[in-house]
Amino acid sequence: MPDSRLALPALAVLRGSLFAALVVLAAPAHAETQANDARWVSDSLTTYVRSGPTDGHRIVGNLKSGQKVTLLGTQGNYSQVRGENGDQVWILTSDLQAVPGQNERVPQLEAQVNELSGQLKTIDDSWKNRVQGMQETLDSRKSLVDELQARNTTLSEQLDESQSALRDTQARLGDENKQVMMRYMVYGGSIAGAGLLAGLILPALTRGRKRNDRWF
Repeated sequence: MPDSRLALPALAVLRGSLFAALVVLAAPAHAETQANDARWVSDSLTTYVRSGPTDGHRIVGNLKSGQKVTLLGTQGNYSQVRGENGDQVWILTSDLQAVPGQNERVPQLEAQVNELSGQLKTIDDSWKNRVQGMQETLDSRKSLVDELQARNTTLSEQLDESQSALRDTQARLGDENKQVMMRYMVYGGSIAGAGLLAGLILPALTRGRKRNDRWF
């Protein structure tokens, strides 16, 4: 039977692995769904934007970290983008990234983590119920085995007592048979002796009577 103490650490490892895989894979997977010209200002800064594609052009504003823009073209180290307000400006290409910023990714990741956590909780509950059911079944079977072992012990003791009583009975029957045989032998010897004695006496009496008859 599976041990519940071993199942819980395994599920914790599974939860951590799923979370790590989600964090690693979520950004590229999200990026693939975006349009090819979608860009976001790098999370690491708030950058100035210029009116042209060189450092010599004047600064006309700034874009905040994580702000979404549309890429219009690239020239040298700069890219022309259109902001959410419709303004077209130039920004260093190195200050752009092809994936959403943290402000946009984190809520999505949190939602996915919550969904996975719910699924894992369902798995936990289901596994705990299975373990509890198997434990109850094991306890029931163990109780049945103990009962059968107790009954087997009782039957073995009864069998030993019956075999002992049978041996005693057989011994008594053997003694009684010997006594009956002795009685038969004595009785038969008595009859044979009486017959022999009668066979000896009767002829003698008969001869004595014949002699007496001659004197008259």
